[in-house]
Amino acid sequence: MKILLNLLAMIGIAANAFAQTSPAITSWLRNTTGITGRHYVAGNPTPINDIYPANVQTVQYSTNFVYVSCSGIPAYIIGPYQDGNPSQGTNNNNIYKITLNPVQNTGTLSPTTGGTIGVFINGVSLFDYRDGVSYNLNTGSNQGGPSGGMGNGVWNRDAVVAERQGFDCAKGHPAMGNYHHHQNPSAFNLDLNVISNVCDVYLADGLYVIDSTVHAPLLGFAYDGFPIYGAYGYKNADGTGGITRMKSSYTLRNITVRTHYANGNDVTDGPAVSTTFPLGMYREDYQYNTTSAATPDYLDEHNGRFCITPEYPNGTYCYFATVNENWNSAYPYVVGPTFYGVRSVTRVTSINEPTTIYSGVSATEEKDDLSDLGLNLYPNPSADLIILQAKTMLERSYRVELADADGKIVICKDFYQGSTICHLETETLYNGIYFLTVTDGNSSRKTFKVIIER
Repeated sequence: MKILLNLLAMIGIAANAFAQTSPAITSWLRNTTGITGRHYVAGNPTPINDIYPANVQTVQYSTNFVYVSCSGIPAYIIGPYQDGNPSQGTNNNNIYKITLNPVQNTGTLSPTTGGTIGVFINGVSLFDYRDGVSYNLNTGSNQGGPSGGMGNGVWNRDAVVAERQGFDCAKGHPAMGNYHHHQNPSAFNLDLNVISNVCDVYLADGLYVIDSTVHAPLLGFAYDGFPIYGAYGYKNADGTGGITRMKSSYTLRNITVRTHYANGNDVTDGPAVSTTFPLGMYREDYQYNTTSAATPDYLDEHNGRFCITPEYPNGTYCYFATVNENWNSAYPYVVGPTFYGVRSVTRVTSINEPTTIYSGVSATEEKDDLSDLGLNLYPNPSADLIILQAKTMLERSYRVELADADGKIVICKDFYQGSTICHLETETLYNGIYFLTVTDGNSSRKTFKVIIER
């Protein structure tokens, strides 16, 4: 009996050790320093500090599940929403129960749905392409989705196209207090072709910076438990071939009228293609190309593939947040229109099994070399504003201090975990030479010489 108990104990220890190495446990941006959310109000480029905790509060795990407690609020500044959206991001007190053993769905595929279909590593919700609106032939307009008894549910509107004016700099917006992204969460002003000017006035940033030279970071997990990555990956599924942009296998159809689906089905007519109803406004404007998906760097019908990634050296199925050659978001954006795996992730109100609280130190926190962040400061010389840009998302917070030539600190700010940009307003400073220093709270620091002139 003693031998059996010892064996069971050893198995339990081994299982626990294996669980601790799972990226589904170790990859979350845990807020251990009390960071709170911030938001902009239209007309005011100075952010308002909120009381809601940002990013993820706790991560707990058992043998089969990880439980992620989070507010749904990011550390980067959110808002404003300039399309009349009356909602604001609030603390949703989420507990996500995520399987550590996701499996492929070999039966009837599960379509993505309205509302949350995944969660980013900062606890922010992922939505799919839709905005809950479809076309109503009787009124000749877009109206609320079928669940509300309006619209026809045949031509379903694409939120990324139709609601662009309402997205903030980070390409997100709230729905009934649930702040979320429908698309690649990298700031608008970092795209190669900038299609929104919201960042010009309301400086903010997204979850990560797109970088064509390295494998994109792990950004989150879909509701089937499989990971989500940014826009770039290894060209070949076996990890070879260099870094390339991962491409959607969906393309816009060559149509001028909306009378049939891509599969030839005759459906209730939608609006003809026009400047009011441009091609791409509806999900049904796209078609899936199986020939594209046969090419290594093109994705399957779920917007993913099985491949090796830095976090999964033995390979895993994963989704990619797709963009086009200009880094503008590309349909189906992240996940969809169906899940690859069995949908299993849920939001729960309590944890009903013994768990271990994850308190490990992230890889970035273990580093003491700020050069790994690829920090860049601009403009320099500067007049009214200095922007400090990191090449990768921060997995911890840093202190930023601006001192004058005599060593007197004139500005002191935090560069927050889960963000990529820190900006300092310098309009009240005199012309001259200053020194900006970034520190990790220990011995590591990086200093920039800054010139203020007007």
